[in-house]
Amino acid sequence: MDKPTLDLSKLTADEKLELSDDLWRSLSSDDLPLSSELRAELDRRLDRLEREAPSVSPGRTSEPR
Repeated sequence: MDKPTLDLSKLTADEKLELSDDLWRSLSSDDLPLSSELRAELDRRLDRLEREAPSVSPGRTSEPR
């Protein structure tokens, strides 16, 4: 089966942006595997963010009034 041809030169800027957004959203985490080193670094950063984040009670924000 032949794949349809897409002529990007005929798309408007908005159509190109929409296409790129559609393509990005179509990817799953399985399509973008992380190395064990990168996964460890991301986990380390998430742990740090969780420790440093101010606790917020339900219905309240951490923004000053």
